[in-house]
Amino acid sequence: MINKVKGLASQYFEEVRNIRRYLHQHPELSSEEYNTSKFISEKLTEYGINFKGGIAKTGILASIEGKNPSKKIIALRADMDALPISEENNVEYKSVNEGVMHACGHDSHVAILLGCAKILSSLKNEFEGTIKLIFQPSEEKFPGGAITMINEGILDNPKPQSIIAMHVYPNLECGKMGVRKGMYMASTDEIYITVKGKGGHAATPSLCIDPILIASHIIVSLQQIISRNAPSHIPTVLSFGKIIGQGRTNIIPNEVRIEGTLRTMNESWRSEAQQKINNIAKFTAKGMGGECDVFIDKGYPYLVNEENLTERIKDYSIEYLSKENVEDLELRMTAEDFAYFSQYAPSCLYRLGIANSSKGITSNLHTSTFDIDENSLEKGIGLMAWIAINELSINMVDNC
Repeated sequence: MINKVKGLASQYFEEVRNIRRYLHQHPELSSEEYNTSKFISEKLTEYGINFKGGIAKTGILASIEGKNPSKKIIALRADMDALPISEENNVEYKSVNEGVMHACGHDSHVAILLGCAKILSSLKNEFEGTIKLIFQPSEEKFPGGAITMINEGILDNPKPQSIIAMHVYPNLECGKMGVRKGMYMASTDEIYITVKGKGGHAATPSLCIDPILIASHIIVSLQQIISRNAPSHIPTVLSFGKIIGQGRTNIIPNEVRIEGTLRTMNESWRSEAQQKINNIAKFTAKGMGGECDVFIDKGYPYLVNEENLTERIKDYSIEYLSKENVEDLELRMTAEDFAYFSQYAPSCLYRLGIANSSKGITSNLHTSTFDIDENSLEKGIGLMAWIAINELSINMVDNC
């Protein structure tokens, strides 16, 4: 079977590369993936795979049934959306949509899931069970497409026993994959603080209540949450990336807006930290004569890779890629809305190496020069298909 999968991966590679290039050239922002959805639908129709579209506006749920379809159900997920970044790569498949770019590799995710689907459809008489294929919109923007698709019932009737996703990873060379058991990625909350004072002439600060000064004290004071309050065993990040005070060299503004992010890996501490942010910001402003509004937009939960499933995926990957090409990964403080899926069924998000140092393909995710070594696509479709086939062969007792 492994030779069949590798053979089909090689056979379908050129098509998958063309799919990825088309998607890369025609990126769409979160919740606007209408043409991407249409393209995926056309491919699924071409492959003879049943699907339903229009979920969470642009999402798609497809399924491939092997022999004895109800024996076991698993799900594979790919996200579809691009980022508001202007591409600087000089390649023939460069984005034609101004200011929009697949800088996080979701074009590769869709292409790999489609290629994997074609392999699995070709082999459906050689395995038992059903594979759900989830093409998910809006991973990059709150509240995220995952929870919306879940709320619209994609995990019901029937519910999968496991859910698996892949994300490209520029920290690994092409031909490698990486995975981590247990806690892997952080929760993420967006913080919006508005500091209100009394503006006026910068030469007469005694007649003003300076929101610039208050905002500065708030930012410094909030860092004690990490240095003095965060439990040492719980990874936590509190960062601020935006400060807007519409004054001038000689004008103190009436208000200042601050935006940042809180990331951690414990729900109890997460709630406590949110309350501390609220209290410190408001009391600091009040103590300096001003006022402060705090809004914390609670985002994605932290991601846990279920240990037994993840250990099996690591074993399948060693079989497919060889042991020296499978690596254990470190914790990451980035976030993923795939975490919502992990709350409904045993789940695992693994990483596919896409870098090639000799070709200069090393740019990080979310950068204007991000690209992949396209040879990783062949590894990606074969590995995902191999993982799915093997996971279907694990009976429910073993899986529990």
